[in-house]
Amino acid sequence: MAGPLSISQVDAIIEKVKQSSYQSFTENVSVDELHFLCETALNVLREEPPLVEFQPPAVICGDLHGQFTDLMNIFTKIGFPPDNKFIFLGNYVDRGKQSLETIVLLFCFKIRHPESCFLLRGNHECSAINRTNGLFEEIGQRYGQQHAQLLWKHFNQAFAWLPYAGLINKRILCIHAGLSPSLQSLQQLRKLRRQLSDPPNPSLELDLLWADTEPGIQGFRSNLRGASCVFGEDVVSNVCAKLGVSLIVRSHRPVRGGTEFFSDRRMLTVFSAPNYAGHVNAGAVLIVDENMNYVSEIFQGNREGV
Repeated sequence: MAGPLSISQVDAIIEKVKQSSYQSFTENVSVDELHFLCETALNVLREEPPLVEFQPPAVICGDLHGQFTDLMNIFTKIGFPPDNKFIFLGNYVDRGKQSLETIVLLFCFKIRHPESCFLLRGNHECSAINRTNGLFEEIGQRYGQQHAQLLWKHFNQAFAWLPYAGLINKRILCIHAGLSPSLQSLQQLRKLRRQLSDPPNPSLELDLLWADTEPGIQGFRSNLRGASCVFGEDVVSNVCAKLGVSLIVRSHRPVRGGTEFFSDRRMLTVFSAPNYAGHVNAGAVLIVDENMNYVSEIFQGNREGV
């Protein structure tokens, strides 16, 4: 095997990921395959713009954080690409124990069905974050420390090309985290800088990956996370008007019911990893039909959908 993967090789990896146990994954998917997968995914991602624009129907999926069983539960109940079009809002890795299975399967679907699987960047697809929050350690534990540094670097080279935002039928804006004082137009999103392993602070790119909602305030304030800002309901209303969108969908933090509205239903948080990192929360996805009507599908941590 040399160079970018062929379609048949990607299909073979998809089947191996689906059929592998936690223990057998590293036996079935080789280090070389992971390197070639990252190279192939990077080649596909860099052909996309920073703002991906497409038509419904679509399924919007929030943070997954290495909870591969829950990702498979979503696919099993809703359908795999290309039978359904998905946009994922980032944070595929860290926290959960199966970051590798999660990102490998999503990279495979991105390569195999690029118009049915859109992958946005989250703050955990930044090297400074996934170096210390799970991905680097998982690679070393499962494939050996001798492979950890190079594999981790290769994944992050691909992550740097992930788009920052998605736009469904010019009306629903999809981002990972939040809004920015510098965001004034969709054209700015179309011209965002990629190839940044860690976006600078401050920057529009960083705000899209880190900013949080804050009830009871107006405008922007500093973020207690230490990066970016928090923003009030008035900001959402103003940005929707400037950009001509009716709804902004984001993820970035767990919400108890899997989804949570903000700013008079102009912004919706969707979080797809149930019982995340000690929280008691449902997971959810948002299903948008061809007429731009939307409904949430809720998934419980015991894998019994509601």
